[in-house]
Amino acid sequence: MVLKLFLILGLAGLAVCLFFAYLSITAKAPESGLEDGRLRPCPDAPNCVSSEQGTDKSHQVSALAFRDAPDQAWQRLKNALVAMGGQIIEEQPGYLHAIFTSRVFRFIDDMEFRLSPDEGVIGLRSASRAGHSDFGVNRKRVEELRHLYQKGSDSRQ
Repeated sequence: MVLKLFLILGLAGLAVCLFFAYLSITAKAPESGLEDGRLRPCPDAPNCVSSEQGTDKSHQVSALAFRDAPDQAWQRLKNALVAMGGQIIEEQPGYLHAIFTSRVFRFIDDMEFRLSPDEGVIGLRSASRAGHSDFGVNRKRVEELRHLYQKGSDSRQ
């Protein structure tokens, strides 16, 4: 009886692992880049946050502010991303796309940034490629990034 229970639990655990592995493998990269000069809006799913104007409150985060030169702020952003384990996969003037890969199931989350020198901010968007909910992972990552970004700014003053 006990052996049968362990077998059932083991198979259930294996099924869950295979399901997450399937999600990780089949998750496609979203369309990235700027759309009419702005980052793309978040979908209805709760696994995305954005600082773009018009984003609903459940997806809203603040942009990264800067008072120094835009190129210094941009470099500070890149340093913070790399320090967090992010991989920069695309960079164009005023736009940057980085990815983060989870340790266990290798899920990929995308972070995109838009430099607005006249406003003194770097707009951002962070979203999971797979699943519906991310249990707040993208919001937490943005706040960790904000902390490292601001810490880099404080060390320059």
